[in-house]
Amino acid sequence: MKNTRIGLLPAMLLVCRLAAAQTVDQGKSFLYYERLNSAKETFEKVLAANPNNIEAVYYLGQTLIALKDTTEAKSLYQKMLATNGSAPLLLAGIGEIELFEGNTNDARQRFETAISLTKGKDVSVLNAVARANVDSKAGDLAYAIEKLNLATQTKNFNNTDTYLILGDVYRRQLDGGNAVAAYQKALAINPRLAAAEFKIGVIYYTQNNPEYFLPAYEKAITLDPAYAPAYYELYLYWYFRDVNKASGYLDKYVANADPGPKVEYLRTYFLYGAARFADAKAKAEDLIKQYGNKVDPIMYRMVSYTADTLGDLSAAKDAMITFLGRADSLEIKGADFEELAKIYSKMPDSASRVQAFPYYRKAIGKDTLQENRSKYLAEATDLAKKINDQAESASLAALLYTSLKNPNQSDLYNWGISNYQAGYYTTADSIFCNLYESKYPTEIYGYLWCSKSKQAEDTTLQSGIVAPAWDKLYQEALTIDSVKYKNLAIQTLFYLAFYYNDIKKDRPTAVTYLQKVLDIDPANADALKFKDMLTKPPPRAKTAPKAGASTHSGNSQ
Repeated sequence: MKNTRIGLLPAMLLVCRLAAAQTVDQGKSFLYYERLNSAKETFEKVLAANPNNIEAVYYLGQTLIALKDTTEAKSLYQKMLATNGSAPLLLAGIGEIELFEGNTNDARQRFETAISLTKGKDVSVLNAVARANVDSKAGDLAYAIEKLNLATQTKNFNNTDTYLILGDVYRRQLDGGNAVAAYQKALAINPRLAAAEFKIGVIYYTQNNPEYFLPAYEKAITLDPAYAPAYYELYLYWYFRDVNKASGYLDKYVANADPGPKVEYLRTYFLYGAARFADAKAKAEDLIKQYGNKVDPIMYRMVSYTADTLGDLSAAKDAMITFLGRADSLEIKGADFEELAKIYSKMPDSASRVQAFPYYRKAIGKDTLQENRSKYLAEATDLAKKINDQAESASLAALLYTSLKNPNQSDLYNWGISNYQAGYYTTADSIFCNLYESKYPTEIYGYLWCSKSKQAEDTTLQSGIVAPAWDKLYQEALTIDSVKYKNLAIQTLFYLAFYYNDIKKDRPTAVTYLQKVLDIDPANADALKFKDMLTKPPPRAKTAPKAGASTHSGNSQ
């Protein structure tokens, strides 16, 4: 009997441990499916039964972070660290909180201690450290890659989370190729891992490539029909395009997701997609009141778009500014900045309209698709022309030129002429005299606007900076097309004659340029007249008669 009791105790303990592990795994499964409320409840139940379950504490903290409750996550980790100060997962967890708070040095110490305590051989700890650096703006992505690579070198490595996190790191770095490769490695370990296929779709979504991201999302739910995030994205894609189809995905999402705010947010989006703008605005405002500071900032975005559509520009502006101030940078799209710019552009007063331009610039800087960037730039340029803001036109022309992979002659000309029209003559001079002339030496416009820019810089002509440009202009006009640009060459030679005669007081050089006009056009009346005036000797002065001399002819008496 004694031996039996000794044998039963370890067995009972093992059963309890397995039950607890299954419960933690169930919570992790809920977290994987983004059923955050269910995950939170599960981990809390585990901790109610065993308050010292370090893994449950760590993942409860991760769930709270996903729920955007970093304050509660920090409190949880700090409380457990007070009695478990050397628990590697907890060190990684509090290090993540410190990254959120910008304490990068303290966070790094936590990470290194956690890795050291496990001798760099615990994959779950290495994953936790990398995850922390991916999730935070202050995270070190290169450091995350280093630790994930270390995880893959551990004995009998076979962890899909490592490759999912690695793919997320590369996605943050905008390295789609390596991100897809990492997710595919996760699929090689578990071919039914819907999250990996879904994340591949996300890569193609950021590239605006529906031919690839839609099949990836569909494949994800084929691999695992319970994977709600894919339904969510499919709903968002289709609700603008096909409300009925979007409705089907919304129903499937709701069936596989936890009830709560996110479901309500999606229903709000559905109202918007169905063109029920007033209803969508009212529901978004109700949710903001209901959830207060915990509301997802996207509801402010919804208020902004619907208010704009309904003509309430003031409400639209305030809501978008609130959204941009509260949303995580990863949630903000170029189109959000564009929307705020459009709202400002519709304002009745010019002081408000000019505030659109900084937001157009932010939209251009935020968006990775050249197609979208060009659209934002075109809208901003149209606004600048509409309100006759020449300085902004010049600035936008520069932005356009520098943003293009292969700018053409027209782009360069527009950049230069915008600066000229804005009165930025020195910049126009640099563009036309240097860039344009060197890139397009057989086109007249560089030489022409080079001389115009220099002349505008010095309207008195006293500095002499325009003379060399005029000299080059008339020569290039004759070289490029002596028939087409004959009159331009003659006009420029007259400018030079005037400059040397009136400004430099150099009559011989002035005559030389007049002669060049006659070489081109021998019958040019103006050139003949002015040359004659400049080369004709001055009239002799009359000799005065001697005093007493008679002015009459004839013999003296």
